Parts: sequence; structure tokens; C-alpha cells
Amino acid sequence: MPVDREGLDYVVEAERLGVDSVWVPEFWGYDALTGLGAIAALTDTIKLGTAIVQLDTRTPAMLAMSAMSLQQLSGGRFLLGVGASGPQVMEGWHGVPFAKPVRRTRETVEIIRMITAGERLVYDGEMYQLPLSGGEGKALRAAAPPVHVPVYIASLGPANLRLTGAVADGWIGNSFFCETADVFFDEIRVGAESAGKTLGDIDLTVSVSCEITDDVEEAGRRHAAGFAFTFGAMGSATSNFYNDAFARQGFGDEVAEVQRLWLDGDRAAAAARVPVEIGLRTNLIGPVEEIRRRLREYRDCGVNSLRVGPMGDTLDQRLAGLGQLQDLVSELNATDTVPGDDRSID
Repeated sequence: MPVDREGLDYVVEAERLGVDSVWVPEFWGYDALTGLGAIAALTDTIKLGTAIVQLDTRTPAMLAMSAMSLQQLSGGRFLLGVGASGPQVMEGWHGVPFAKPVRRTRETVEIIRMITAGERLVYDGEMYQLPLSGGEGKALRAAAPPVHVPVYIASLGPANLRLTGAVADGWIGNSFFCETADVFFDEIRVGAESAGKTLGDIDLTVSVSCEITDDVEEAGRRHAAGFAFTFGAMGSATSNFYNDAFARQGFGDEVAEVQRLWLDGDRAAAAARVPVEIGLRTNLIGPVEEIRRRLREYRDCGVNSLRVGPMGDTLDQRLAGLGQLQDLVSELNATDTVPGDDRSID
């Protein structure tokens, strides 16, 4: 969240370390776009992504306008990451119905593509009709010049994963285990092939935390406990996309019990009930050799980029950890390759 001097300095220094991209979140605090405008003015090479802009918080046309602005300001470095969020945020914070998220995502992306390509905006969808039927509006074309804006979709459910493969340039993933990558990648592949693409055409990114430590059990336990909020509060009792994603990877009973404890008000018990395996397998935790091994697992299962949260409490600690991780990634990409295999990880 680069909304202060230290946050901006972190990104400037990350660029100097050779980091590929920076991703800014949006939930119910700061927005995802304003900070990227500041970063664009202070940097030259690092890519600027949103992870994510919540759909329905802006009209598709407003989102396209913001994307074109940031693409212009950054010299072509902007990556538009979008997602449907969930009913608690959309209905509780923004006051808009959470209805047909997959359909709404498809139509939003299609409208953005039309606008950024310089087409006259005439769209007859289920969620959006442009110009508005029965009104006085007319079909307009963007006053800004056409520009390519890569679109990434945050998706977890099968239908949304297939949509990602069909219409997006990249995937914003989380709740991800390398061992069960096919739970996500098989659906993305199906969507990609339906649109005449391959899985290799989609930039597959995954969110992780990183902690270089010898006390693996303690760190894994601590990171696992943090998932209690995700399983208990990031959704309703009947609708939680994160829980569903972990259930499809074999943790259905455990996640359901964590959610039950949380909703019953026993948050300490909920945190203790999260399997330590979830904390370890969704993150990079351990000594250097373990981090190196896990990086190889992510690369070999098909992940292109890791979105790594800042490490440490101070700017110096965060940069030291980031620099160490960047060195490990560069070493892996430079030396640990298979003939004929050009996979790498950012």
C-alpha cells in the first residue's frame, strides 16, 4: 500500500533490485489505483499492477479510463488486475448487489477491451447495455488514443478460472498449493483452449509470504493461524470462495471446522485449528535451502510470477529480505534449467 513515503521508497528500491512488478491491493481502505500513479512518476522499469480492483466499484468505462491514464503515465507498464470480490464487501461497503460475478467480469473485460482498442462503444450484454436503452446517450469512442492494457483476473472457482483462460492475459492466484496446481490450471487451460489459446499464453501469478527462518514449525504455525480470518470472516456462512478453493485441494473438513469455530466466536480455537500444512504450503518458509527448493516447485508446476508480501517491520528489513529472495530467484533462473525448457519465475 504505497500511500506514504516509506511505501514509495520500498518500490523505488525494489526496482533497483531488479524486481519485475509491484501489485497494489484494494479492499476497504486505500484504493488500488492512486498509489500506482505516484509510483509511475518515481520509477522507470518496474511493472505496475492492481491486485485487485474490485468490479462494480467503478463502471467499466471509468475503469478503462483509469487504465488508459496509468498506461500513459507509466510508459506502458500498467497491468489491470480485476476481481469480483465478495458479497460482504460489495454489498456491505459499496452498497451494490453481488450478482452474477462471472458474467459481470466477462462483460467488464469485454467493454474495457473495446474502449482501449478505440472502438465505438456499442454493447448489448446481460449486465450492461451501452448506450443505455431508452435513454438519450449516444455511442462514443474514447478520446484517448488506443492502447493495449493487459488484463489479469483474480479467480478461484471453476467457472471464473475458465473465464480467466478465455479472456484474460494473466491470472491473479492465491490459496494455491504446487502439489494441486491442476485444480486451478486445468480449468484455466480449458478456458484458454476454448478461445484458441494455450495455458502458456496466460501469465500465472500466485501470492505468497516469505520468511527465511530456521524455526519452520513456529513460522508455519503463525502463518496458518492468519488463515482463520480468511476462512471465518472473508465471506458469509454460505459463500466463501477461499474455503471452496481449499476444499477442492483436500482441506474441506478442516476449513469447515475453522469457519464454524470463528462464527461461534472462538477465534483463538479457530486459529489453532488451521493445519500448519496450509501455512507452510502456501508460502515460502524455512532456511535458504528450503526457500530455494520451494521456488523450484513453483517454477516447475507452471507458475510464472510470485507476488511476495513485504518482509519485516522496517524498510531496511523489507529490502534486505527482498534482496535475498531476488538473489535466489535470479540464481534459480540462471543455473537450474533443463535443456529445451525456458521456464523462469519472477
